[in-house]
Amino acid sequence: MPGPSPGLRRALLGLWTALGLGLFGFSAVAQEPFWADLQPRVALVERGGSLWLNCSTNCPRPERGGLETSLRRNGTQRGLRWLARQLVDIREPETQPICFFRCARRTLQARGLIRTFQRPDRVELVPLPPWQPVGENFTLSCRVPGAGPRGSLTLTLLRGAQELIRRSFAGEPPRARGAVLTATVLARREDHGANFSCRAELDLRPQGLGLFENSSAPRELRIFALSPDPPRLTAPQLLEVGSEKPLSCHLDGLFPASEAEVYLALGDQRLNLNVTIEGDALMATATATASAEQEGARQLVCNVTLGGESRETRENVTIYSFPPPLLTLSEPSPPEGEMVTVTCTAGARALVTLEGVPAAVPGQPTQLQLNATENDDRRGFFCDATLEVDGETLSKNASAELRVLYAPRLDDADCPRTWTWPEGPEQTLRCEARGNPEPSVHCARPDGGAVLALGLLGPVTRALAGTYRCRATNVQGQAVKDVTLTVEYAPALDSVGCPERITWLEGTEASLSCVAHGVPPPTVSCVRSGEAGVFVEGLLRVAREHAGTYRCEATNARGSAAKNVAVTVEYGPRFEEPSCPSNWTWVEGSGQLFSCEVDGKPEPSVECMGSEGANEGVLLPLAPPDPSPSVPSISSDLTPGIYICNATNAHGSMVKTVVVSAESPPQMDESTCPSHQTWLEGAEAAALACAARGRPFPGVRCSREGAPRPKRQRISREDAGTYVCVATNAHGTDSRTVTVGVEYRPVVAELAASPPGGVRPGGNFTLTCRAEAWPPAQISWRAPPGALNIGLSSNNSTLSVAGAMGSHGGEYECAATNAHGRHARRITVRVAGPWLWVAVGGAAGGAALLAAGAGLAFYVQSTACKKGEYNVQEAESSGEAVCLNGAGGGAGGDTGAEGGPEAVGAAESPAGDEVFAIQLTSA
Repeated sequence: MPGPSPGLRRALLGLWTALGLGLFGFSAVAQEPFWADLQPRVALVERGGSLWLNCSTNCPRPERGGLETSLRRNGTQRGLRWLARQLVDIREPETQPICFFRCARRTLQARGLIRTFQRPDRVELVPLPPWQPVGENFTLSCRVPGAGPRGSLTLTLLRGAQELIRRSFAGEPPRARGAVLTATVLARREDHGANFSCRAELDLRPQGLGLFENSSAPRELRIFALSPDPPRLTAPQLLEVGSEKPLSCHLDGLFPASEAEVYLALGDQRLNLNVTIEGDALMATATATASAEQEGARQLVCNVTLGGESRETRENVTIYSFPPPLLTLSEPSPPEGEMVTVTCTAGARALVTLEGVPAAVPGQPTQLQLNATENDDRRGFFCDATLEVDGETLSKNASAELRVLYAPRLDDADCPRTWTWPEGPEQTLRCEARGNPEPSVHCARPDGGAVLALGLLGPVTRALAGTYRCRATNVQGQAVKDVTLTVEYAPALDSVGCPERITWLEGTEASLSCVAHGVPPPTVSCVRSGEAGVFVEGLLRVAREHAGTYRCEATNARGSAAKNVAVTVEYGPRFEEPSCPSNWTWVEGSGQLFSCEVDGKPEPSVECMGSEGANEGVLLPLAPPDPSPSVPSISSDLTPGIYICNATNAHGSMVKTVVVSAESPPQMDESTCPSHQTWLEGAEAAALACAARGRPFPGVRCSREGAPRPKRQRISREDAGTYVCVATNAHGTDSRTVTVGVEYRPVVAELAASPPGGVRPGGNFTLTCRAEAWPPAQISWRAPPGALNIGLSSNNSTLSVAGAMGSHGGEYECAATNAHGRHARRITVRVAGPWLWVAVGGAAGGAALLAAGAGLAFYVQSTACKKGEYNVQEAESSGEAVCLNGAGGGAGGDTGAEGGPEAVGAAESPAGDEVFAIQLTSA
């Protein structure tokens, strides 16, 4: 059976859908769950803070509702299905508020969780010990009271910025608050002065809050090390009353040594200290001064304290009194011959000894008597006293000097009779006299002149030399003595005694003597330079070889002096052939001057003058000894001949005859060697026409540039090219470049027809003629009789015919002509085709053609059109040929067939050359 229609199916489907949705909605209304909600459900609040809680329900009409909590409330807001309440001063670590509503006889509840946190505001590090021994452990303890929750806390103990220990309290109960971190640390030397601290971190970033940090105040650790050994005390065992002695106390193994306290005392007297520290060592020094009240045995104490610990050392010191002995003279300055008593005394317990003689018993004095003499002056007396203290014998002494008064004495040792001093250095002049009181000494020249400044440092000069009288005086009398002063000085060679330059005359007698000044008198010797060991002494016969430089040296005990002496030997003039030749050749154009150097001293003056003929009385210019650019050269008109040269100086004159001749270097020009020369091929081979002027006569050699010219008997055109001709004589060369051209007779090298083998009537053909010649040849043509309409190229090298007829057949001649000759070649052109039947068609027709051809005449005219094209038809009607290109006497003007300047040039030819033109005449 058929199913429901589509419309019905859609209606049923909509009905079922509506029913299903309605039933579902009814079930939802009947079974909807009611709840209570608390927001925020979990909260983290800083201790003492506040928080709003929102309690709500989805019950349409709750009977009642509220919020249960032990926390303080500050305000409440309500609605039908909600309640908002502010909680303040929240201090409990953890509390759980409850939100409730009564709905449909059921109680709806929602629990929340509120936790508090406290920042680490107090971070405390337990105080460290005042001093901590090196190598022992100490405890670091850090407290953070109240901070929390503890599970979010991290504590770190630090040495400066270095972390020693770090602990996290993660996993602790949420209600736990506060934390303590303790660590045991070994004390090290490098920890001295280090700051220790504690850092607390409360990390609430996982709960959406920040990281809270705080640190304790730093605490400084003081480390010390104290050696178990006692200090080393350095002190004298005996200390004299009134004397000062150094004391020292030394201790090693201290750290820090600068913090140590030192106590040093002698008996009940504390000493002032000077403390020096080197590394871990301490040195305390002091000066102890004993007083009479302290005489006897006393104790010296050194105490070193560091870190609350002490090290101490004690030593015994005996303080005693021992005055020095007393030595007296009955008369300290007696006159010579008087008696003197010497006495020595000391303390009660001391034993004295005078000049080696002891007293009888301790405490008694001792004496000595003497008669004063000059030898006792400045005599010293010594008294020695000894005292025994604690088994040790102590000694002290005293001294006294006796001064005996006596008259002055001048001894040779202290005031010599002869003084010898070097000149220059500063000296202290001394003449000392013995005597008491000390005498005064005065030295002066006997004539009342110069006075010597005795005892003063001053320069020694030659003026001080001489004899002086010295007088010594005191209250006891006087003494007189004459002394002689000699001043020595090194030699000197001056220009007066030893001149720098000496002039001798050759042939005379002379000696080289130099006088030197000096004390003691110097010796002088002269040696020629370069001849060591050969001394010049006595009279010499002067020769030129004696000239030169001599080294003269003067010597004495105080030094030496040397001087160079230049000896010049003069002599009369003398001519030498190499320096002034008897024959001289002057080269024209060289500017050279005649050099005539004459030997002589002083240098002679030279003059050369012509003696006969054209040069008589003419001075010959001479080259100076030192040529310079400004010296004039000889003009070109120097006259050769005989010249007399005269040399003169202060010692005479000399004459010499000089013969002067003139020569010149090669010279070529256009007149002697033309730059362009022409040869004729086939002529007998000859040299280039090149010559040169010059004395002596120059030789000329010519060579071709590039490939050398081969030797042949006849001239070839291959001999053309560029040649270089060089003329040479004893004074130089000259060259010239010559261009050689080779001319030759014309030769028709090529005569060809195009097309070859003949031409058909009405066709075109061209004849080409190529000629070789120098200078270039003129081309002319000879055509068969009756050949019309012939065209020529601009240079006549090509003959062309357009529309050939039988009359164009026959022999053509091309001729080439230049100044050296003429050459011609012939070629035959055949014109054949269908019209030949006319030639055999009948006697009547042939006779008519012969009659017409007999009236034509061909000739050559050199002054007619030299080149061009002719119209035969016009010539037949007018009775004369027409020159199409206007050459010759026509009206065409001066231009050639090609209309260019080359055509004009090619048309030129010598008169009489054969250039064809065509002219028709009637019979």
